[in-house]
Amino acid sequence: MYTFDGRVRYSEVGVDGNMTIESLLDYFQDASIFHSEDVGLGVDYFQKVNLVWMLSAWQICVNRRPHLCENIVIGTSAYEFKGFMGSRNFLMKTKEGEVLAYANSIWSLMDLNKMMPTKVKEDFASIYHLEEKYPMEYAPRKINVPANGRKMEPFVVKTHHLDTNYHVNNGQYVRMAMDYVPEDFEIGQLRVEYKNQAVLDDVIHPEVAVSEDGRLYTVSLNNGDGKSYSIVELQGKSFPAD
Repeated sequence: MYTFDGRVRYSEVGVDGNMTIESLLDYFQDASIFHSEDVGLGVDYFQKVNLVWMLSAWQICVNRRPHLCENIVIGTSAYEFKGFMGSRNFLMKTKEGEVLAYANSIWSLMDLNKMMPTKVKEDFASIYHLEEKYPMEYAPRKINVPANGRKMEPFVVKTHHLDTNYHVNNGQYVRMAMDYVPEDFEIGQLRVEYKNQAVLDDVIHPEVAVSEDGRLYTVSLNNGDGKSYSIVELQGKSFPAD
C-alpha cells in the first residue's frame, strides 16, 4: 500500500479539536493524487493524453477522528481495473497502527475529447501495482434517496468550489452536505454517489431527508430540474446503549 505521513493541523480540526470529515476526505483524495504522481500517472500526464479519472462513489467508515497534532499515516491502493472502471481502497491509522478510518472508492476513466468513458490501459494494473481488497463491508455504489426530502435554499457554485478540471471538487459536495447535519452529529459512515458535474455559476438545489431516528441524513444536491449532481449519505454512529 502506498503511504505517506501526516500530522493533524489546526486548520483541519473542528470545534471539538478533532479532524473534520471533510479534512479526512481531503487526505484520502490527496493520497490518490500522490500515488498517481509518484508512479508517473499524475495530473500532467492525464492532461497530455486528454484523460481524467472521475470519481463515481465514496464509502468512508470512521472509527475515530484523529485529534489536533496527532501523527497519522495515510495509505491507498488500487485493487481492480475493469473496463473503464477503477477501484481503490484507503486507510488512515495512527503511528502505533490503530485504524482510524478506511474507505472504498470507484472511479471512471474519461476521454476528454469524446467526453465518454474509455477503457483502462492494460499497463495501468502493473504501474499502479494492484493489491488485495481491504477487508471491510462493501456498500452498494448507488444511494437510495428518500421521497420525504425537504427542499433547502439554492446556492450558486463559486470559483473556490472548483478543482483543476474546472468542475466542483469531490470534497466540496461533502462540505455542502455537512451544512445540513447537526454540529454534534458523529459520523460513522459517509457514502457519496457522483452523478453529474457541476461547474461555475451552476445553481445547486439541496434536498435533505432525515430518518425517523435521526441517525441517517441523505442530502441530494440537485440542478434546477431535480437531477442530482451528487448524493451524500451521512450515517451517525450508534448510541452506546445499542
